[in-house]
Amino acid sequence: MEGFPGHKIVLMVLLMAAWSVAAAGEVSQEFISSDRRVALIELFTSEGCSSCPPADRWVSGLKTNPALWTKFTPVAFHVDYWDQIGWRDRFARADYSNRQRGYAAEGGARAVYTPGVFRNGKEWHGWRAGTAPIQQPSSTVGELSIRVDGHQVAALFHPTEMHGEELQLHIVVLGMNLETQVRAGENKGRSLRHDFVALGMTSVSLTRSGAAYRATTGLPEAGNEADSRALVAWVSETTSQAPIQSVGGFLQSAASD
Repeated sequence: MEGFPGHKIVLMVLLMAAWSVAAAGEVSQEFISSDRRVALIELFTSEGCSSCPPADRWVSGLKTNPALWTKFTPVAFHVDYWDQIGWRDRFARADYSNRQRGYAAEGGARAVYTPGVFRNGKEWHGWRAGTAPIQQPSSTVGELSIRVDGHQVAALFHPTEMHGEELQLHIVVLGMNLETQVRAGENKGRSLRHDFVALGMTSVSLTRSGAAYRATTGLPEAGNEADSRALVAWVSETTSQAPIQSVGGFLQSAASD
């Protein structure tokens, strides 16, 4: 290239290579619900609770359910109120405990306990009998789409009817195929396996745009606990935790492309 010193040519080549690597590392995915409500299934659990492993196994079993992501989206919230009895749950957060308390305050549960399973914001005991977590027939509430570009998220919600109250978007990054060797507390000596574990959660307000609601935000900080991850997002009113619509799916990594 006449007129360009050799060192500048080398620099340009290196920059172009760096840009290519950066672009390759940005994985784009889109998750879109149907118009019908996709049930949000929430498990409140703890590694310090001896009654929780059966519920953890039930949630893990949902990985092979053909209705996963299309009819229901699961989240396992690890609470911190059992941490003081001998074993500190590494996945537990006070925010998750407060979410369960919020359901009790709203009338969605009679008490705060583990394991507690909620379906669309209401206490649900069907899991104990192995019942599928699908509510039939589900109501028509509108389409929720989530686009993930690298660490950025864009949400669009087209409700079947507009809401008089402000709406919020909630996003949770989930960890899959996790295992803990418990060395103290009620589960001492047990090897516990977990899936759909909430590793990080963020909530933002949705902005009304014509007949839709929109929001842009970043993925929540989720640490490095899991190599395999998924995402669940849902919309709720600001005065209630109960979900209006949810959507989710497994997250791809740049290394897997």
